[in-house]
Amino acid sequence: MSLTDPVADFLTRIRNAIRARHQKLDVPASKLKAEIARILKEEGYIANYKTTEEEGRAILRVYLKYGSNNEAAIRDLSRVSRPGCRVYIGRDEIKRVQGGLGISIMTTPRGVMTGRQARREGVGGEILCEVW
Repeated sequence: MSLTDPVADFLTRIRNAIRARHQKLDVPASKLKAEIARILKEEGYIANYKTTEEEGRAILRVYLKYGSNNEAAIRDLSRVSRPGCRVYIGRDEIKRVQGGLGISIMTTPRGVMTGRQARREGVGGEILCEVW
């Protein structure tokens, strides 16, 4: 099966797993998805992730994080730049997400990073998604 937007599929699977209160989810692995998962873990939105191989295919297993009241760490995710409408911003145009309570994940010439890191390093790029 061919996907036109694997990142949107990844975010949708996370959103659906959180709504169904799953502890983990499996998605087809890619380097970009692994980098997004790394950032989500560093920022405290997921508990952990790992890449495994099942039936000859690389799988990215994401362990979701819930609080003491069984409330998910991720309230919502939204895809910003899409295959049909890419969104590129300069270093001076990087905005805060939800008044600083969320993060934006960007691809830059220096790799995948949060909007905060990109602002600090003085680089712009493509905004992949926003998480809060």
